[in-house]
Amino acid sequence: MLINLTELFTLEGKEKTYTLDIEMKTYHGPYGDYEIADAKPVVLRIMNLGGKRLELEGKVELTLLIPCDRCLDPVPNELSFDVIRTVDLSETDKEDEEDLEEQPYVNGYCLDVDQLVCDELILNLPMKVLCSEDCKGICNRCGTNLNHETCDCDVSSVDPRMAVIQDIFKQFKEV
Repeated sequence: MLINLTELFTLEGKEKTYTLDIEMKTYHGPYGDYEIADAKPVVLRIMNLGGKRLELEGKVELTLLIPCDRCLDPVPNELSFDVIRTVDLSETDKEDEEDLEEQPYVNGYCLDVDQLVCDELILNLPMKVLCSEDCKGICNRCGTNLNHETCDCDVSSVDPRMAVIQDIFKQFKEV
């Protein structure tokens, strides 16, 4: 959803509150693509600070389906965070132009709310996602989800430093 910011430049101190739906259905993050299962409308207050500077304040609430770190089953994660940003749209200095390039949610005098939410999501994603504290994960040999079924794989752990000696013993057994 794009917001045209030019209407806010008419008067210093002017502010407007927008209630917008998130249009994206999938979040394309640095660690993968996550489906957005549920999203409440974003309430965003934009205030003119003067000199083509705007202050953005908002609240984002959404649910992402993120794979469990152990078994890869999708886990609903409810995220709620505040957005507080200051945007300087004056184009007098080259530094200001570089700052605008670092703000991909601003294009000219338009604010892309979905891109703003994406930028904030990167900072608010959980470090570790588990479907439950006692998740058994997947078998590292056959890939079976051990929460739902069992497998017949050999689970004895082999010290990799002893693998060569174990191969020698296997040769003696074959003879």
